Amino acid sequence: MEEPEAIINNEPEVTTTENEQPTQETTIPADVISFKHVNIAHRKLLVLSDISFSIKQGEFVYLIGKTGSGKSSILKTLIAELKPEGEEAMMLGYDLLNLKTKQIPELRKKIGMVFQDYQLLQDRTVIENLMFVLRATQWKDKNLMLNRCEEVLTLVGLETKDFKLPSQLSGGEQQRVCIARALLNSPDLILADEPTGSLDPITAEEIFQTFHHINQAGTTVLMATHNFSMIDKFPSRAICIEDGKLIDSLV
Repeated sequence: MEEPEAIINNEPEVTTTENEQPTQETTIPADVISFKHVNIAHRKLLVLSDISFSIKQGEFVYLIGKTGSGKSSILKTLIAELKPEGEEAMMLGYDLLNLKTKQIPELRKKIGMVFQDYQLLQDRTVIENLMFVLRATQWKDKNLMLNRCEEVLTLVGLETKDFKLPSQLSGGEQQRVCIARALLNSPDLILADEPTGSLDPITAEEIFQTFHHINQAGTTVLMATHNFSMIDKFPSRAICIEDGKLIDSLV
């Protein structure tokens, strides 16, 4: 079976020794993201022009706007799938305007990505999905790998679901697996792209609670969402895309 490309491309590349857990740089700039007068294009079509915004370490920020407004283009720019142009585009200390190809894995190892459509390997159990990511990111010690999987599953309340197949889980449980996967390498930033788009309201609220708990533990979160009822229940700063421009609401 061919592995989903996004899982490999968006997960970090971490080196280990046989008996060590991966280590990561801990120095994070005060502005985790800083864009000044940036243009973003997709397939040579200008999507957003002259946008400026910054997100500080530890913030929880919603990215809102109509379908096709450019939310996903911003997220793709932040993980270096799209190359921006402009005055400044800094991401976790990396200059996205002049990012070299060899720097992309270094940047992505600091990011956890959560998708609307889960992107789980359907023929593998929950624990096997997580172990796959750890092997892909150069973890070597099997005991450390299993321990880390159990840690992140416990964080999202799925410690008893590790040997279930994705098809045996509810949509909310599958999304929790995705959140656990994003947490495996202790990222500095979580990017979530419509993580509750296919979930019922009760499950969506549980997922929003999970993200806010992660943020309260110190991880910066940027979530693209249409779910305004959940934003009302869990208020935070919101950046709205409207007519190709950003409107920033500081809460």
